[in-house]
Amino acid sequence: MRVAAFFLFLFAGVAPAQNPPQTNPPQEPKADKEEKDIELNTVLMESTFLIEGHSAQGTTIGTVFVIALPIPNTTPVVGRYVMVTAAHVLEEMQGDTVVLHLRRQMDEKTNTWVRVPFPLKIRANGQPLWKRHPEADVAVMYISIPNETPIKTITPLMFADDKMLADYEVKPGDELRCLGYPLGVASNEAGFPVLRSGRIASYPLLPTDKTKSFLFDFRVFKGNSGGPVYFVERYRPILKTLGGYMSYHFIVGLVSEEILFTQPSIGPYSQEIRQTQLGLAKVVHASLIKQTIEMLSPPVAP
Repeated sequence: MRVAAFFLFLFAGVAPAQNPPQTNPPQEPKADKEEKDIELNTVLMESTFLIEGHSAQGTTIGTVFVIALPIPNTTPVVGRYVMVTAAHVLEEMQGDTVVLHLRRQMDEKTNTWVRVPFPLKIRANGQPLWKRHPEADVAVMYISIPNETPIKTITPLMFADDKMLADYEVKPGDELRCLGYPLGVASNEAGFPVLRSGRIASYPLLPTDKTKSFLFDFRVFKGNSGGPVYFVERYRPILKTLGGYMSYHFIVGLVSEEILFTQPSIGPYSQEIRQTQLGLAKVVHASLIKQTIEMLSPPVAP
């Protein structure tokens, strides 16, 4: 089982730039600027997965993404895989074991992938193996995966905190991207997630310890819960500067739930509750994800 050795992407989180634009990350100075801006899309595509379990209502599904916690004083740098999702996704799944739909790259030249269902233990004798944020719908846990399914992933440096949101003037109307499995649908047979986009639809965002979440305007369905929500933007103008711009990419949160309009319908002999989809998702701030990760024991080499 692969515990500590894997492909580790150490992003700085944001690539600020003035004319001429800088490359990101700095250790790859020859990298094309456009390639670096779309890299987070690709890395998250490869590190986001469908999770499936059983509930009282039958099969239940959700979305998870995997990050890395670097182990201190290791050369080369290695770390532990950490699975991140919405807490209710794991809480609704019964039993000790669920199925995590991993992927294996069969041919690098043709970029051929296959789905690899993997039994994942989320409880031990009925007790959760994950840590849950006390005030937010976030759960994280260490996981080990087979050696033949390594994951290219990111570190918590990519999670936006309040300072990043303020410094880079993230605001209502900004476009976000999200990965997930709406109603369990994948983008192909290999099981890669579906990428969708929308805009920040609520205000204020800060302070995140107080707001805890925000609204995201996109078509959301059951199965999207737990999916990463993030920015990728090129040459964003910097306010209060003349001709300045920046390119940046970071994770701003995860999908917690779909917002529905609920209305009772009362007739002479019956009463029912009607729900209408609004195309809105509740997103838990990335700062709360970081707080949950900090609840884990420090990563150590096996």
